[in-house]
Amino acid sequence: MEKKQTSLIKEFFKSVITSLVFVLVLTNFVVKPIKVNGSSMYPTLKDQSLGFANILSYQLFGVDRFDVVIVYVEALDEYLVKRVIALPDEVVEMKDDKLYVDGVLIDQSFLNQDYLKEFNQFTTSFGPLKVGENEVFLLGDNRPYSSDSRVFGAFNLEDVIAKDTYIFYPLNEINWFKGN
Repeated sequence: MEKKQTSLIKEFFKSVITSLVFVLVLTNFVVKPIKVNGSSMYPTLKDQSLGFANILSYQLFGVDRFDVVIVYVEALDEYLVKRVIALPDEVVEMKDDKLYVDGVLIDQSFLNQDYLKEFNQFTTSFGPLKVGENEVFLLGDNRPYSSDSRVFGAFNLEDVIAKDTYIFYPLNEINWFKGN
């Protein structure tokens, strides 16, 4: 009987250690679990939504304009979910609620048009601003309520952790956000 209990305890700890190693590898190299805090990406992502973002996809393919990314903000010691608006070495400007990158008007079709109508000015004008060589300019989809590159400046690509966000909770909000 004692031998059987010892064997069960060993198997239990073996299972726990194997599970922990699997979770650590998965969450450090494949996917980043996320919880949306706040309304900065509303209505695209809702406050308290749960999901994950793809670390591997970011590491293999980098970012494209309008990708939804997870970025680490050292000043806050937290992760934020934002959208890539301008890429390295581009000049970004917002004027009269219109986005210009390198002087070219860029369509922001990902923004909810019904929600935009609730505001006289959705995005405060800024720029032109030059994005650095290894940086990206990020904005939240809910511009009046987002702390993003307008507050923190352009983000270093090293601070981007993952992209392509998949929301699985709440169940009625299940969706995959891969950019535009």
